[in-house]
Amino acid sequence: MTPVGSTTSPMARALAEAEGAALAGDVPVGAVVVDAQGHVVAAAANQVRRQGDPTAHAEMLAIREATRELGAERLVDCDLYVTLEPCAMCAQAISLARIRRLFFGAADPKGGAVEHGPRLYSLATCHHRPEVYGGIDEARAAELLRRFFATRRSD
Repeated sequence: MTPVGSTTSPMARALAEAEGAALAGDVPVGAVVVDAQGHVVAAAANQVRRQGDPTAHAEMLAIREATRELGAERLVDCDLYVTLEPCAMCAQAISLARIRRLFFGAADPKGGAVEHGPRLYSLATCHHRPEVYGGIDEARAAELLRRFFATRRSD
């Protein structure tokens, strides 16, 4: 686990995970779960293509790893840092895991479900709403995605 006082912020770690995903041919999204003391409990990158699994989003993998690491099905005192606004699947998993706070980098007008699309946390049927903070290191997160998709279009 990485202490908060280390030189790497949770979002910087998530961005490093995203860069690794891009190098491996996956969409560059990274996620980090941090506990109440500021220690990194889990970190993951998108692995949809590598695993051949449409649910292998960075958030899902980080949540799964954190629950195993902490031995709990709920991450009540944990925060999640992710480089891209979560989709509906991931936003619901964040809610079900009872994540305390969600910090995300780039907005996702097409596939996001927090500030865009269904705005899941504003629905009456959503039982847990994390505190949400968007735009964290947004320019770097968005640039990773732009670069990745630009190279895909030129191939």
